[in-house]
Amino acid sequence: MNKNDIVQVKIEDIGVNGEGIGKVDGYTLFIKDGIIGDVVEAKLMKTKKNYGYARLMKVLQPSDDRVKEPVCAMARKCGGCQLQEMRYKSQLAFKEKKVRGNLMRIGEVPEELLDQVMEPIVGMEETEGLDAPYHYRNKAQFPIGMDKEGNIVAGFYAGRTHSIIPNTDCVLGVSVNEDILTCVIHFMKEYHVPVYDETAHKGLVRHVLIRYGFTTKEIMVCLVINGEKVPHQEVLAERLRKIPGMTSITLSINKEKTNVIMGNEIKLIWGQSFITDYIGNVKYQISPLSFYQVNPVQTEKLYNLALEYAGLSDYAEDVSAAGVRQKPVVWDLYCGIGTISLFLAQKAGQVYGVEIVPQAIEDAKNNARINRIRNAEFYVGKAEEVLPKYYEDYAKEHGGQKAHADVIVVDPPRKGCEETLLQTMVDMEPERIVYVSCDSATLARDMKFLRGNGYEIERVRAVDQFPHTVHTECVVGMQRKHI
Repeated sequence: MNKNDIVQVKIEDIGVNGEGIGKVDGYTLFIKDGIIGDVVEAKLMKTKKNYGYARLMKVLQPSDDRVKEPVCAMARKCGGCQLQEMRYKSQLAFKEKKVRGNLMRIGEVPEELLDQVMEPIVGMEETEGLDAPYHYRNKAQFPIGMDKEGNIVAGFYAGRTHSIIPNTDCVLGVSVNEDILTCVIHFMKEYHVPVYDETAHKGLVRHVLIRYGFTTKEIMVCLVINGEKVPHQEVLAERLRKIPGMTSITLSINKEKTNVIMGNEIKLIWGQSFITDYIGNVKYQISPLSFYQVNPVQTEKLYNLALEYAGLSDYAEDVSAAGVRQKPVVWDLYCGIGTISLFLAQKAGQVYGVEIVPQAIEDAKNNARINRIRNAEFYVGKAEEVLPKYYEDYAKEHGGQKAHADVIVVDPPRKGCEETLLQTMVDMEPERIVYVSCDSATLARDMKFLRGNGYEIERVRAVDQFPHTVHTECVVGMQRKHI
């Protein structure tokens, strides 16, 4: 096989990143946008000794799992969606298989155990008039740039590039995004506001961040800029505030030469510096820098599962020697703005949340206040440092007695948990550990450690937070083994 060869391939499998996999004379090819069952014509773009990468040129015979036409015309060009051309039921089957495969292969979880404890993936209801869910994202970050003709454009990066695919009407986002971007672009053209050039590190406007409260209908617009202010920004604010629901207009100051989108300094232009929204009956204030799940409908299902797996209601009848009802002590690690913590606090005796971002902890404390939740405390710091130090200090202060938690909940970033943190969790001997994960590979790695140190998987379930992408959330409930 040589670069630029044109080959005919039947797609027989799908990779973890959503790419189709097929073979030609025993040589494996990875083909983006190929779907199991497709027969395609593909052009080799990169060859290795035993495998290569090819570009799909033409679908010769479509799979039964392929949609007739993707809803978004940019589906193949844009790097945001990897699975939009696949029927939604097949997307769910792919994600469930991916989680199960990682738990077996990386986590060494026996297949017979998964047969007992793995529950069906939680999918999302279809959008009215369509055969799959769309318009579910409450957050979008649009890079701003120039096309070849010198026009200002907003959109998304093409896969694995920083080349902007113009698209102001992403079908995963809310419809008001297009109105906002059109307003910003027209303003920039009228007042000659320069776009940021990341190569030269010159220009002003880098990104437009939009957040939307699905329950409250409140809207936030935050311009990420390479400077201190936007010329005539009061005019922009006057125009944006006419959009129904507009609540917050801010600037994020980011003058660094970096791929990180947001800067650390936020300046208010108009309105307030946050919007509010609800997950279930818990109210949250969300600032530009807040981590907040992007799919509120599925997030409520995810958090209800985490609460269910924590089994806090099982403690309701526990009575101390003094005859006082005992409610469980819960640690929520990587707690963000307290989203899971405040869910847990409704059933727990005491919740301790840990998060490395100071602003997120301020948000968490404020969210506890506005919900009148008094049994949640929050600490700034790395979970892998805060919990081990707490465990060590507790033993010193209590004559060697172990610090204890009834339940520990973790919701780490994609890299998963460090082993020092996992060991401290094991040492604290909680009855249950609930692991919420956005990466089933690192989840599986951490499951291997916990299963080898006194815990067993009791329940596991994937939740489709991100339809049309390869990503999925997963919740695992683990029970301490009493030997």
